[in-house]
Amino acid sequence: MARRGAGTLFLLQLSLLLLLHLGGTTGCALVAVDSPVVPLGSAVTASCTIQSNLCRGLEQEKVRITWMLDNEPMAGRQGHGPGDTEVSNLTLPQFNRTQAKLWCWVEWNGTKQRVGMAEIRAGYPPSKPFNLSCILNLSDYGLMCQWDPGANSHLPTSVTLKSLSSRCGRSRAPAVTGCTPQGSRSRCTVPRRLLQLYRHMEIWVSATNALGTAESEHLHIDPMDVVKLDPPVLQSIQSIPFQTDCIALTWEVARSNAHMELQCELRYRTPQDTAWALVTNIIGHTGTTQCCGFLFGTQYHFQMRCRRSLARGYWSEWSPGRNYTTHEKAPTGKLDAWWSTRPARVGKELEVQLCWKAPRRQEANGRVLGYHVTLSPRRRGRDPPVVCNTTHTHCNFSAPAGTRRVYLSAYNAAGKGAVTEVVLLERKGQPLAGLRAVPGGEHSLWVHWEQPRVPVAAYILEWQRVSSEPGRCSACWQMERDRAATAALIQEGIEPFQRYNISVYPLYKDAIGMPVHAVAYSKQKAPSYAPKLHLKSISKSSAELCWDLVPVEMQNGFITSYTIFWANSTTDVSSSTVNPSLSSFIIRELKPSTLYKVHIMASTAAGGTNGTSLTLVTTVLDDAEIQFLFLTLGLVFVLLIILLICFQKNGRVKQQFWPSVPDPANSSLGKWVPAELQQEPLQVPGVKEPGPVTISTVTVLERAVGKPPCAAEPSIPCTVPQEGRGSLGRGWSAAEPCRDPGGSGEPVQYARVMGSGYKGQQHGPPRLYLRSSSTQPLLLDPSPSPLPYENLWLGCPGDGGCPEELPATFPLLQGLRIGGTEELPDCRAA
Repeated sequence: MARRGAGTLFLLQLSLLLLLHLGGTTGCALVAVDSPVVPLGSAVTASCTIQSNLCRGLEQEKVRITWMLDNEPMAGRQGHGPGDTEVSNLTLPQFNRTQAKLWCWVEWNGTKQRVGMAEIRAGYPPSKPFNLSCILNLSDYGLMCQWDPGANSHLPTSVTLKSLSSRCGRSRAPAVTGCTPQGSRSRCTVPRRLLQLYRHMEIWVSATNALGTAESEHLHIDPMDVVKLDPPVLQSIQSIPFQTDCIALTWEVARSNAHMELQCELRYRTPQDTAWALVTNIIGHTGTTQCCGFLFGTQYHFQMRCRRSLARGYWSEWSPGRNYTTHEKAPTGKLDAWWSTRPARVGKELEVQLCWKAPRRQEANGRVLGYHVTLSPRRRGRDPPVVCNTTHTHCNFSAPAGTRRVYLSAYNAAGKGAVTEVVLLERKGQPLAGLRAVPGGEHSLWVHWEQPRVPVAAYILEWQRVSSEPGRCSACWQMERDRAATAALIQEGIEPFQRYNISVYPLYKDAIGMPVHAVAYSKQKAPSYAPKLHLKSISKSSAELCWDLVPVEMQNGFITSYTIFWANSTTDVSSSTVNPSLSSFIIRELKPSTLYKVHIMASTAAGGTNGTSLTLVTTVLDDAEIQFLFLTLGLVFVLLIILLICFQKNGRVKQQFWPSVPDPANSSLGKWVPAELQQEPLQVPGVKEPGPVTISTVTVLERAVGKPPCAAEPSIPCTVPQEGRGSLGRGWSAAEPCRDPGGSGEPVQYARVMGSGYKGQQHGPPRLYLRSSSTQPLLLDPSPSPLPYENLWLGCPGDGGCPEELPATFPLLQGLRIGGTEELPDCRAA
């Protein structure tokens, strides 16, 4: 079904096309508009008429008419017309297009077909041409005229240049001639055959389009009044010897201008000048003229042009240029000089550094060949000795101590100029009250100062670019001779974005004032680069940064501030402004163990420049905490080492802190006691509560080596000193030593054992006397002695209070018998 419907629609469209084509649209449809060209923005009315009887196949069908303005559909009003016609009317209230096509469509059985079209244009009436001017060219005598066309009318416009020549006779009306410009040009040339020279003509421009016509102002001229002559030719230029600043100039006009009265102008300038000097009202065809006021020894460039006299016609083009250098003259005027002096290192002389300015162009009178510096003026035609002969504008020389004046002069090919006297004043005068410098342009600086109270003769201005090598002396200073001046413009050697130190010296009659200084830029911009950050120290909550200052050549202005920016991955960017005089900054309130990005921006009044980024990571602990931690770990480590040594050296440590006490039972003394004493039990009176007896002292009595034993010498008495009787707590003292019977006088050492008393006993502690034939002392050493002890005797107090038995605290003396005599028996009997 769908295919059948599509096929049926296609057949209907094809049949409509065939019907319209066979019937034709000329007699079938008619599109009409009230005007094909209308003013822009006005209303447009159109109608489309369909004659059904002339359109085959549409006789019995109802026709629907639609409109399209270019590609935009429009709605019209359709109705029956006279006869068998269908008419649709369309009104466009405001037509705002400069050009459009209006189409009429027929719709039949669902199919549309264009049956008619009308083209509509819209615009404005032509504008009035203005600024009409004409020039007569003598090369072909054609009158070329040009004008301004005015605003665009958006419609095809016909432009014509019309001319009307006056006739001598009145038999015929004057003919209007002219020319038509080519394309869209706004100029054209009236040929010579249509011109009448030396007669007045009326010339105007006419512009016409579908909406109207406009004409320019009418120009009444004589073609010869608007002629443009050919330029003259300069023949020669010469200086006049008697009038040294004047020249004589000869020229010749073109042949086409030879029969005319001319008025000419001369212009000239030097290569250093930007403006021309003009000489007017030069009258004549061909001839010579004189001009004065030229500088000596200076090169000039000359040009000339002419026109008809009485200010008629146009000036010719300037003639080809011609160069000429005037003759020279000896320099005139005084030179500006500046100096500094200091005593010489060797000898009584003065070292002088003298600088001066080259003479101005109007004073040089030619090319300066050099300069002379002398210590005395010229007298009676004799030239004084020259200390400096140089082509530069500075000189260093030595002069005798006390020299106050030097003499400076310039010379050229014409001779030596006037002498300038330079007084070498000392720098001790009053300085200026104030000084400031401001930009005067990209290549200049204005310097302002306050006048001192003392009258000033002149001012010296010095300037030098900071951190750059100084140039020649003449390029870094200037003199201001106006005594009332409070400002001066510095233009020589000033570059933008460079810092300059400026000094001003007041010159007094008898001294030079102390300088006052200022610093300035002619123009500023952002620094060339920002300084590089360095990390000086860092902790868990702060970081100290430092940087090197930007070199003066790269600052491009006065650094107003440094700005530090820092941020981590989670927080916003923080910043802090730092004084430009500082070169370090501490960032505080940082998070521990966090990565930060930091960069610095250097700023001037004209902008800022960012530096490279620095990455830093804060620590987990502060330095104090780290030191405490390391100290603690160190102490723990030392203690561990000590404990380890203690375990490794257990015996030595125990011996130092807990020394071994000798055991008397296992001592050698127990082994040295004679056998019979060991067999006899010691009888000690019974006591109710025997207590321990402590041996406090052992005294060993020995004789010298080689002496006979005490048993063979019975004459040696051995006595025990008497002591008070009492309880066992009573103290005992040592016995008198036995004397050697051989007469040697050597005392025989005895041993004394002192002990505390027995509990419940009134007798003192027992005393033990040992005698040995050996000279070695008896030591309480746990190791057994290799020497035997003999003649052992134990004595008790004389009151017979010896105990029958030694207490258990004397294990070494167990089994010994105790005597009760107070006095020891004779050593022999013992």
